[in-house]
Amino acid sequence: MIKGIHHVGVAVRSLKDACGFWRDTLGLPLIREAELPDQGVRAALLACGSCEVELLEPTGPDTPVGRFIERRGPRLHHLCFQSDDVGRDVQRFWGTGVEMIDTKPRKGLVGMIAFVHPRSTAGILVELATPPASAKLPESPVAVTVAHLIVEDVRTAVYLFRDMFGLPIRISHPDWSIAQLAAAAGVALQFGSTTTTAGKPGLSMLRMMSRSLDFVGARLDARGLSYRRDAVGIVLGPDPTGGVPLIIHQPQA
Repeated sequence: MIKGIHHVGVAVRSLKDACGFWRDTLGLPLIREAELPDQGVRAALLACGSCEVELLEPTGPDTPVGRFIERRGPRLHHLCFQSDDVGRDVQRFWGTGVEMIDTKPRKGLVGMIAFVHPRSTAGILVELATPPASAKLPESPVAVTVAHLIVEDVRTAVYLFRDMFGLPIRISHPDWSIAQLAAAAGVALQFGSTTTTAGKPGLSMLRMMSRSLDFVGARLDARGLSYRRDAVGIVLGPDPTGGVPLIIHQPQA
């Protein structure tokens, strides 16, 4: 059974540089870091509210993440759902015709994992993971609130994710240009269309919450990073973050 979002994965050119932003500037606590030779990555997991951020540096150009960066540059890479039994969910999906990259679970940084082929998930690379029993995530100064996904057909993708992963529909515009699914405590998935964004299917942006935008702004200023602050909060383009557009907002009243 799917229990919610475990993490969002980010493909980066340099794990050291990426940690310099996500850990040292935003202040996300590092949970673990390791090299995974069978996957061709050096990876780090950081706590970010009720879920985590996974940074993935390819160990060479001829690896899955290396080829991804060559095609699309450093950017959001995948979405991971936590499963209470990844093996059972793989069999469930496989039995209903879902195309799996992994037909049986394998060991990853977060525990036992398996990837679903994007052809079965509206062009979004989805990972399933059953992590080992662990303590509560450490507190972080910012927390993921919304992961933005770009898909070719919003309505089709929303119903697909609802049915595959058991996520309730939270918001849907009458024309289905935008819709949201509630994915975990305080986290939502927002779907937008490739016809309005001129982008390819995939994860496109993260929204995060901080109780003090002044604190975040001071950390960014101290590192000389470029950002904009307006009515929605602090807005960062992909360059300072290593490939991930971010909006950091305060809690809603």
